[in-house]
Amino acid sequence: MLECAVGKLPPDVLKDNVLRYAGAFRPEVMVGPGLGEDAALVRWGDAPYLAAASDPVVGAAHGAGRLLVHVNANDVACKGGDPAWFIVTLIVPARDGMDSVRRVMAEVHDACESLGIAVVGGHTELTDRYDRPVLVGTMMGPSRFNLRAENIQEGDVILATKHVGLEGMSIIAHDRPDLLSFLSESELAQVRSWQDSLSVLKEARLLRDLAHYMHDPTEGGFAGGLEEIRGSCGLDAALNTDNIPISPLTAKAAEKIGFDPLHLISSGVLLAVLPPGKVGEALKRLSDAGVAASVVGCFARSCLEKTAPDTHEELWGILRKH
Repeated sequence: MLECAVGKLPPDVLKDNVLRYAGAFRPEVMVGPGLGEDAALVRWGDAPYLAAASDPVVGAAHGAGRLLVHVNANDVACKGGDPAWFIVTLIVPARDGMDSVRRVMAEVHDACESLGIAVVGGHTELTDRYDRPVLVGTMMGPSRFNLRAENIQEGDVILATKHVGLEGMSIIAHDRPDLLSFLSESELAQVRSWQDSLSVLKEARLLRDLAHYMHDPTEGGFAGGLEEIRGSCGLDAALNTDNIPISPLTAKAAEKIGFDPLHLISSGVLLAVLPPGKVGEALKRLSDAGVAASVVGCFARSCLEKTAPDTHEELWGILRKH
């Protein structure tokens, strides 16, 4: 195990364990991560917008670097953008050492390379102030679409891809498999494989010219994400609860462990809001691309008394179970 002092990494350690993991090559990156380089320099293209998002990863251990890329890339994709440039901040407990830094950066590199994203900068240090790693990513990319909640209109249809809670179930399967002892080995392997389905780039690119708005329901899950949309657009959601896609394995886990799958963190699910006349084309595109999708409701004017939104997340309580 490589020993390293608390604080910023020495230049040779930084080059060997961080800077070499730069994701995909992109010709517009003029200055990327390097010793003495305070900022990235990117040649701007002709797209009218820059989509930018920043999210941490706090609940996962296994595959945290890959997850950091996907949750940030998904947010940019939901704005109709093409994730292109990634900035990574890693603050790692000194006791975890450089092995942890190298593992996370290798995961970041592999995920970015697979999505065509360049790692253009960031910050890495070892610390004695925290017991767990702090991972924060900032993703940027060009967009030609102006997708925002105020575009949503009464009667717009809500479409959900894949199945709710897939990210949370994947984290549980990797980090606390003891909680899923009621699943067979093949079922557990299937849930773990959901970690490969956390990107919404494919479906977002298929729908961005049809949708009024798109959202990646992370913390708070499907229900939390829907509450966020309702709060932003000022409309109520009339749901067809029978159509909300829930895997039988997630339903079994929810019953055995005791949690609400609609409030389980759900990166990999895309909530797309479309005008009614575009739904048929959207479903056809997704079906042709092999992406499962369901119409789960529509937006309408509310005649009910307003209640406090429920955006609680189930994962943290599950991971604390003994």
